[in-house]
Amino acid sequence: MNRMKNAALQSGDKHERRIAFFGGSFDPPHRGHLAVAHAARQALDLDEILFAPVGTQPLKLEGASASFEQRVAMTRLAIADDAGFAVSPVDAPRAGGQPNYTIDTLELLHAELGSDCQFFCLMGMDSFLHLPLWRRAAEIPFAATLVVAARPGEPLDKLMRHLPHGLTVDSPAVCTQSLHGIPSRCYSLRNAQGATAPFYLLPSLYVEISASEIRSLVRKEAEAEKKLHALVPPAVADYLRKNRLYE
Repeated sequence: MNRMKNAALQSGDKHERRIAFFGGSFDPPHRGHLAVAHAARQALDLDEILFAPVGTQPLKLEGASASFEQRVAMTRLAIADDAGFAVSPVDAPRAGGQPNYTIDTLELLHAELGSDCQFFCLMGMDSFLHLPLWRRAAEIPFAATLVVAARPGEPLDKLMRHLPHGLTVDSPAVCTQSLHGIPSRCYSLRNAQGATAPFYLLPSLYVEISASEIRSLVRKEAEAEKKLHALVPPAVADYLRKNRLYE
């Protein structure tokens, strides 16, 4: 893909930016988030990944443990050393405490990014398994190309049972590739009207880290410090301690 980019630039064509939206509570951001983002950026040759802490998740009415401002601050610390990562305020709390719906956020962000952008929506397996419950779920892959980090060995037919109603997947894969040593498989999703959209599956990129486990560790004594640093970047661990979050 890099060769294609270079050829386009040499010929005078405008480079179409490849940008991914990565939403979530990030309560707190951890190494699992970073590992998925790093792998997705390499596998799909992304120019930038926008980490977007969510104001209010419709399926988590109890809300996050940390405030939106604290989660934004932790996310900035977590990605500070990665030039290709940025924090976006696009999913900030809505007026009147209304929930943040991903389809609305994607449409807003795509409009802001402009037509010269190839737009992706990155999510982990846990989010994908709940996708049918999301608002206008069947429209999401058409608002942004869906990229899912799958557990190793996860069978495709099991994953497809969690597609939103009205969507089907063409199998076998349209293409498979290994860019920078990161494998990816591209399928074609089809809706009830016959429209198609690409769907990327990144096998073996799922990282099993529990945010609730991290919050629990923060509540414990100093013997958990080493394990905490293995789960979150040091700057985030320091922020947790300094602000006494989750205690």
